[in-house]
Formats: sequence, structure tokens, C-alpha cells
Amino acid sequence: MDISPEKFREALLYLIAFLVSITVHEFGHAFTADKLGDRLPRSQGRVTLSPLAHADLVGTILLPLIGAFSSVPLLAWGKPVQINPKHHTRFGNLLVSVAGPAMNLLLAGVASALIVGFGRAGVMHEAFALVLIQFIVALNIRLMFFNLIPLPPLDGSAVLDYVLPANLKIVSQTLRRYGMVVLYVLLLSGAISVLMRPVDVVIRAWAIAVLRHVPA
Repeated sequence: MDISPEKFREALLYLIAFLVSITVHEFGHAFTADKLGDRLPRSQGRVTLSPLAHADLVGTILLPLIGAFSSVPLLAWGKPVQINPKHHTRFGNLLVSVAGPAMNLLLAGVASALIVGFGRAGVMHEAFALVLIQFIVALNIRLMFFNLIPLPPLDGSAVLDYVLPANLKIVSQTLRRYGMVVLYVLLLSGAISVLMRPVDVVIRAWAIAVLRHVPA
């Protein structure tokens, strides 16, 4: 396990970025549910951008730190937003689910716009821009795509459930039962890295487009 000063700084930056990213992700779920008339997230204090409301000690702090200091593949997560199913149609449930990944995309977009704006103004140079791209832009793009994988408990399972015809609902029911097992198999086998390779292509192209506007 690498605990050099450089690795420690990198792990700290990653933890802060992950905490911010998880916060906006879970806020997206809570905010959308609240706007659809479900007051449960608000009653539990989840319609907020305070990281304290969305962080899970194990999933948001400990596991990301362990993962940052080692090469062990680990899942990380925020505190799930609870909703009242009685307040949501199937489409409403879909909106609540995709709101989390959408917020990650929005954060990546806002960070990119700031990099371009400050870069054109000559007050941000490539070294700092690369840090923001690595720890905010790339992380949030990965979180968006990862959460859209159609396996419970990921948000993509709600998308799959919405688009499946009635005669194939057994598929989503089976995945709800074994989704976590499949997810861990993909993670531990390294297959998840293969699935995410197209995302790396997207991130690379996105970074190149942003860095064009930043002085070296």
C-alpha cells in the first residue's frame, strides 16, 4: 500500500471530490422526488447540498480512502435517498432515478465551463486544469455512466424496468434479487473495466476539447 506524501495528497483530493460528487448525486434524487410531491426526502433532511446529509461513513469515506491507497477494486456509495412509492408513477420513479446521474453530468459540465472560462481569461493554467479534469470532470462522468448500468441497486435498473415490456418484467425481478451479486462479480473479475472502456474514450475526448482553451 502506497502512503507516500504524494499519494496521500492524491487520496485526499479524491475523497473531497467524491464527497462533493456523491452529494450532488443524492441531492438530485431528493430534489426531484420533492418536486414530484414526495415529502419523505425533505422530512429526512435530504433536500440539501450539505455533504453531512448524504455521506455514509463506510461507503463515502472509508472505502474510497482504502481504494485510493490500494489497487483493490471496491464499491463506494452515498446514503441512499428514501422515497415513498405511493407518490410516484413509473415515469416519476424513472425521473427520480436518472436525476442522480444527471446531476453528475451537470457538475462535470459546470466544472468544464469554469475551466474554459478561466483558461480563456488567462487565470488558469494547464496543470490546475488537469487536476480539475481528473478529480471532478472525469470522476463525475464515470459516476454517471456507472450508475446507469442496469443492475440494482444502481439507477440504471429503474431505466431498464421502465423500458421493459410487461411480459419481460421477470428480468427486472430477477435482477432485483441477484443484482448485487452480479455487480460484485463484474467488479472482482475486472469485467467492469471492460464495460467502462467506452467511458474512458468519452473522457479523453472531453478533456482534449476543454484543454484547447487552457494555456500550457
